[in-house]
Amino acid sequence: MFGQDRDQTRQVFIQAWQKQQDNKPLEPLEEIIATIVSQHPEYQSLLTNSDKALGAEYLPENGETNPFLHMGMHIAIHEQLSTDRPIGIAALFQQLVMLSGDAHHAEHQVMDCLGEMLWLAQREQKMPDEQAYLACLKKLLNQSR
Repeated sequence: MFGQDRDQTRQVFIQAWQKQQDNKPLEPLEEIIATIVSQHPEYQSLLTNSDKALGAEYLPENGETNPFLHMGMHIAIHEQLSTDRPIGIAALFQQLVMLSGDAHHAEHQVMDCLGEMLWLAQREQKMPDEQAYLACLKKLLNQSR
């Protein structure tokens, strides 16, 4: 999406948020980023301090959430929904939104399934299993009813 360098990727988030704050025109991806950042006020101060943002380490074993990974997963979900890939995700997402009443909350539910799918693929050194991903979303729907 942004390249392989961690700092370059983080810089994209920092620059998009800065442009938003300065009321400068945004590219389409920057608009998505700015929207996601606006939904996460807990990350906004981080993005205004590029030294802190670029140098920070987020270790899951310390119970830390990586804000860039979190926001990146939101972007991935936006892309999946816009292309309906895997096929059927857009309809499942709309059902989650209807049940929860909040698209951002529904994205967080989807994110749990996406994270699990990616973790399993990495652990097993296989391609991500889209069918398992969709099955996870269907399970969420059934649990929410």
